[in-house]
Amino acid sequence: MTAGGALLVRLKALGVDYIFANSGTDFPPIIEGLAQAEARGLELPRALVMPHESAAMAMAHGYYLATGRTQAVMAHTNVGLANCAIGAINAATEHIPVLLFSGRTPTTETGRFGARTVPIGWGQEMRDQAALVREACKWDYELRFPEQVVEIVDRALALAETTPRGPVYLSLPREVLCEDIDAQGIDGPALMRAASPGVHRETLEEIARLIAGARNPVIFAQRGAGDSAGFAALSRLADDWGIPVCQYWAVRLALPTDHPMAAQPDPAPLLEEADLVIVLDSLAPWSPAVHAPRQDAKVIHIGQDPLYARVPVRNFRCDIALACDVEDGILALEAALAAHSPHERDPIAARREAHAARNRAGRTATLERAQAGSADPMTKDWVSLCLSRAIAGRKASVFSELGCPLTPMDLAHHQAWYQEPHSGGLGWSFPAALGMKLADPSRLVVATMGDGSYMFSNPVACHQIAEALDLPILLLIVNNAEWGAVRQSVAGLYPDGHAARANRMPLTQLSPAPDFTLVARASRAHAERVESGEALPGALARALAHIETTGTLALLDIRVRP
Repeated sequence: MTAGGALLVRLKALGVDYIFANSGTDFPPIIEGLAQAEARGLELPRALVMPHESAAMAMAHGYYLATGRTQAVMAHTNVGLANCAIGAINAATEHIPVLLFSGRTPTTETGRFGARTVPIGWGQEMRDQAALVREACKWDYELRFPEQVVEIVDRALALAETTPRGPVYLSLPREVLCEDIDAQGIDGPALMRAASPGVHRETLEEIARLIAGARNPVIFAQRGAGDSAGFAALSRLADDWGIPVCQYWAVRLALPTDHPMAAQPDPAPLLEEADLVIVLDSLAPWSPAVHAPRQDAKVIHIGQDPLYARVPVRNFRCDIALACDVEDGILALEAALAAHSPHERDPIAARREAHAARNRAGRTATLERAQAGSADPMTKDWVSLCLSRAIAGRKASVFSELGCPLTPMDLAHHQAWYQEPHSGGLGWSFPAALGMKLADPSRLVVATMGDGSYMFSNPVACHQIAEALDLPILLLIVNNAEWGAVRQSVAGLYPDGHAARANRMPLTQLSPAPDFTLVARASRAHAERVESGEALPGALARALAHIETTGTLALLDIRVRP
C-alpha cells in the first residue's frame, strides 16, 4: 500500500469520519491510496470534495461543534495551505482541534518516483511552508519517511486533542506518499491518547468558599458551559446562588436567554458592584478601555487555558486560575458548593430576586426594541426576533456572523448559538453551518451573516457543497450594503469626526449590492429578497417549508437599515 493510502486508513482507525479535501497535483498517491483501500475493502474516512479550502476548514470546525470529534482537512501544497490559514486562526482562537494536512511540492527534480513533473513543482516550493500556519497551530511536522505514517498521525491527533485544544499541521511530500509500506497493523489501536485535563481540588474548594462568602458575585461566559451537563449545571448554580451571568460577545450560549440570571451583555453595572468575578473560558470578558473590576474584587478564570498563553497581550487580572475543561469545572464547582447550603440564606434570596427583576426589565426592553424595529427598513433585532419565533420548538442551531444579534432570541440549549470566532476570520458561518448539518442531518441549522461576510464565504463554492452533499440549511443574509462593524468601530473612536458625519463613510460601502438570490439559484436553492419587515415572518415560513419538503437550501436576502 502507498504511504498515502496508509495515512487514510490510519485516520479511520483513529476515529476520523471525514476528510475535507481540495486536491492538487500532489494528490496522486492520496487518490491512488483511496482506490487501493477501497479495492481491498478497508475502511476509510469519507473524502469530500471542497471547492475552496476555507470551506473545508470551517466545515471541520462546525462538525466538531456538533460531535466533539476531530476531523481532517487536506489541501494542495503551499497555495492550498495559504487558503487554510484563516480557518486555522479561527480554530486556534476557539480551541477547535483540526488535523490539517497539505502536500509539499516534490523535493527532487528527477530520479525518484513522485518527483516534479510540471512547472508548478518549482513555483510552489517554499523554504518553510509550515510558516504559513505555524503560529495558529500547536504542532507542525513534515513527514520524512513512509514508515512514520502511523506514529506521526497518532501523535498529531493526540496533540490536537490535548487541552488547550487546537489545530495541528503535517506537511506531506509527494515522494514520501508515493512509497509503498507494509500495511500490517495499520488499523490497530492508537499508540497514544490526548492527555486528560483535571480539576485541582484545593483550588476548586477555595473558589467555592469565595462564592459562598461573596456579597455580589458575577459570572462572565463567552464560550458556553460545555455540553448539556455543564449547561444545566451552570443554570442551576446561577439560580441557587443568585449570580448573574453576563454573556458579553458570546461565541456559544452558556445560559438560556430567558433565564432569571441571564444578565444584559453590558459588563459595566455588574463590574461596578461585584466583589467576586468568575470568568468562564472568555478570551476578553470585558473591554479594559471602558470596564474594570473593583480594586477589592477577586477575579477567577476557569477554562482550558485560563490565561490564554498563545495571546501575546492579554492582561486581565487573575487572582486564581483553574485550568480544566469548563464543563468539568462547573460540575465540580456545583458539587463543592453543595456543602454551603445557599437556600438557607436570606441575603442570597434577596440578591437573586434583585438580579431577576433587573434582568426581566432588561429583556423586556430588548424585546420591545426588537419589535419596534419592524418598520421599513427593518433592524437586525427584528430579524432576530422573527427568526427566534420561526424556529421555536425545533431542534435548531444558529450560526451568526455579523448577522442576527443574540439578545432578542429565545434560545435554551447548549448547541443553540454559535457566533463568529473572535479572531474575525470572515466567511465562517456558512460553511461551519454546513459542517454541523453534515454531522447531524436531523437538526435545523441556520446561518445568519452580513452581506460582507457572505461574500467572504466564497458563496459559489459553499452553495455547490450544500447541493452536492444534500445539506439543506437556512441561510439569512442580513444585508445593510456596508461593512457595519467597520462603521461602528470608526464611530466609536471618532463619534464627532468627519467620517461619522459623512453620508457615505469611506471604505465601508458595499453598494451596489449584488443580487445574492441569483447566486443561490445557480445551485437550485430557494431564494427570496425580503425588503419589508412585515413580509419577513411569511418569508421565513416559506423558507422552512421548502427545506422540509424538498431537502434543499433556502436563502433569504434581508435588507436592513444601516
